[in-house]
Amino acid sequence: MEFDTIAAISTPMGEGAIAIVRLSGDDAIRIADRLFKGVRGKKLANAASHTINYGHILDPKTEQVAEEVMVAVMKGPKTFTKEDVVEINCHGGLVSVNRVLQLVLNEGARLAEPGEFTKRAFLNGRIDLSQAEAVMDLIRAKTDRAMNMALGQMEGRLSKLIRKLRQEILETLAHVEVNIDYPEYDDVEEMTHHMLFEKAGYVRNEIEKLLQTSQQGKILREGLSTVIVGRPNVGKSSLLNSLVHENKAIVTDIPGTTRDVIEEYVNVRGVPLRLLDTAGIRETEDIVERIGVERSRQVLREADLILLVLNYSDELTSEDENIFKAVEGMDVIVIVNKTDLPQKIDMDRVRELANDYKMVTTSLLEDQGIDELEEAIASLFFSGSIEAGDMTYVSNTRHIALLNQALHSIEEAISGAEAGTPIDIVQIDLTRAWELLGEIIGDSMHESLIDQLFSQFCLGK
Repeated sequence: MEFDTIAAISTPMGEGAIAIVRLSGDDAIRIADRLFKGVRGKKLANAASHTINYGHILDPKTEQVAEEVMVAVMKGPKTFTKEDVVEINCHGGLVSVNRVLQLVLNEGARLAEPGEFTKRAFLNGRIDLSQAEAVMDLIRAKTDRAMNMALGQMEGRLSKLIRKLRQEILETLAHVEVNIDYPEYDDVEEMTHHMLFEKAGYVRNEIEKLLQTSQQGKILREGLSTVIVGRPNVGKSSLLNSLVHENKAIVTDIPGTTRDVIEEYVNVRGVPLRLLDTAGIRETEDIVERIGVERSRQVLREADLILLVLNYSDELTSEDENIFKAVEGMDVIVIVNKTDLPQKIDMDRVRELANDYKMVTTSLLEDQGIDELEEAIASLFFSGSIEAGDMTYVSNTRHIALLNQALHSIEEAISGAEAGTPIDIVQIDLTRAWELLGEIIGDSMHESLIDQLFSQFCLGK
């Protein structure tokens, strides 16, 4: 498969020590050579593969030095894209890296689309689709656990399991074909049904095991949308600051200080939280605060976890009780804050309202109770089972949907066989399950869907 030569800046934009312009394609080395002036006239075409070469980038029109560079030359197929790859390391300033990129484009390279380097790695057979998606998961990982999960998927842990399951289905389909071609042999039919139940049952069990990891995997990949709620001045912003370990939110004794939703990512015992501090929920005549309260109610409806904060030194109010009603049926941890002050809250009533919710008492002013809160968050969603390093986790929403569909098709095949459905009808469900599993690794997927997936990648990857 032949492609044109693409180029892009592969490091974040902004000031830094270095920036990298990456090229990939048959003309990558030739294009770089037309711009590169090495020591004693050294040519990149003559450089050994996987070496880095010092020199300068010259503007061909003026013959003036545009940048001092180190150029890495990597010849295919032993590269990420399996094509010739050149990485021009220049100074990490906006002007310098864009100047180098523009010269590369002027010499015939095309600006890469988002994710196009990884897409080429997939199309050239270097990685499968699930491994390609793991590349972006690795970049976006917010915790060590999320990173390790992405690394496992990049190494092909999920791919190997999916390929094994597809092979099991393929062997079953082959026996079904024998049954269809030679229906006069009764023992063949009996053997086929026996194998179908055995193989399909095995595949069903393996898919179910994967789906059991999906909640934890999805949390590690995307983070828990965690909303801090409570009426004004109970300590919501102080809680955000304590978890983030930084003063991100303004803290005052004045109710209604927080007017909008404040968002931060935080790592709590390996669980990534997308932490949202909301405006205190109460009735108010202030139009700006009222907008903030409405936004608070909106994010509340979309949250995975609610941290409901109460004030130990205030009596329970109708606003507190209304918040309990608003979060009914959700995953909630009740935090009774300001235990350093005299008690006025009715703790028996709090326990009655909290029902089965986890409850933690804190004094954020004195840094008390944060460890207990972090432990409660981690145990609520993982209960310690996430530590199994050899497990294959499924975290991608697309993968989870396809696994559920494949599971349904397998169950339909088993039910059909048990009900005495003709074997050629059962074969349709088995084939559908095989195709759905193939979509996870990209073996059976429409080109437009592949384009859509890679368009979500960052530029230069």
